[in-house]
Amino acid sequence: MTSAKGLEGIVVAQTHISHVFGEEGRLVYRGYEIGELAGKASYEEVAFLLWNGHLPTRAELDALNAKMRPLRKLPDNGYALKALTQGVNPMDALRTEVSLVAALAQMKGTATVEQAMLLTALFPTVVATFQRLRSGQEPIAPRDDLGHAANYLYMLTGEVPPENHVHSLDTYLVLLADHSMNASTFTARVIASTESDIGSAVVGAIGALKGPLHGGAPALVMDMLEQIGSAENVKPWIDNALSNHKKLMGFGHRVYKTTDPRAEILREMARQASTPEFFALAHDTEQYAIAELNRRKPDQRLYTNVEFYSAAVLNSVGLPRDLYPTTFAVSRVAGWTAHVLEQMVGNRLIRPQSEYVGPQGLKFTPIDQRSLASVS
Repeated sequence: MTSAKGLEGIVVAQTHISHVFGEEGRLVYRGYEIGELAGKASYEEVAFLLWNGHLPTRAELDALNAKMRPLRKLPDNGYALKALTQGVNPMDALRTEVSLVAALAQMKGTATVEQAMLLTALFPTVVATFQRLRSGQEPIAPRDDLGHAANYLYMLTGEVPPENHVHSLDTYLVLLADHSMNASTFTARVIASTESDIGSAVVGAIGALKGPLHGGAPALVMDMLEQIGSAENVKPWIDNALSNHKKLMGFGHRVYKTTDPRAEILREMARQASTPEFFALAHDTEQYAIAELNRRKPDQRLYTNVEFYSAAVLNSVGLPRDLYPTTFAVSRVAGWTAHVLEQMVGNRLIRPQSEYVGPQGLKFTPIDQRSLASVS
């Protein structure tokens, strides 16, 4: 038996939902190249696509909105979040509230599209309510006349957001809605395969996304760009970081061996939404970092990933930096739930093997006869 560290190269499921063609730099949702959807289809349309396998007609989209918009209100009025505002990580708050929501909804049995809709509808309300409470402000109720992205921004600020902010966030949500068998999606499918409920699967996925190697990178990109400070400081900062074996945030991907196609779209969005000074800093950092990474590590093929320009776009719409991972979750919940629904079709428990490399043949020694040498 052989093992693959991190399951690299191991196929664990067949899916109709999405796929990353890493060598070609392509991402496909249900047969659509991501460039065919981003900036054209709304997040609600893409959620419908992921759940149902086709883009909705006008009547189907209207029906989806009519069902989802009343589901935005928190069933406990954010009671649990009020106890979590002091120094709590927003991802922890999201995980806790979603667990409570699933319990109150008594989610059990085979996952349904209606359950997927409920969770997806509630995510922006959870994040916005938490942000308002921890800022000492009253939560703002969701509005039924606003779309998913616009409502999220409205609940954060209390003001109807400008159209350019809505378009930027909506496009971001489309770009991040699914991404094949990533760590959080795999987590959701493993939990679903035990025939646990969809709420438990999504809570597990949130826990996986919280990790800085998965969903926390955009905030770290902003930290890095702040440290660099100006376009003039790009070269010496990157040279020093690489010479001291520090990781550059926003570069490299386990699957893509060329530029992430989502980064290409986000770069143009950042160009339009950012100040000229900030975009110059980000773009110069990208260009010099790629050149240096490929000069120093030519075998690794490191390019810009989605996190790099996600940071610039999320910053441009006014989101606090520590809400970047939760906003990622606001997008990805559509994909997670789609994968849970798919997993339950012909489900089989996901139970991989491991390779044992520990000792064997040890003999029991009574406790009074043990020494540090005998147990080390």
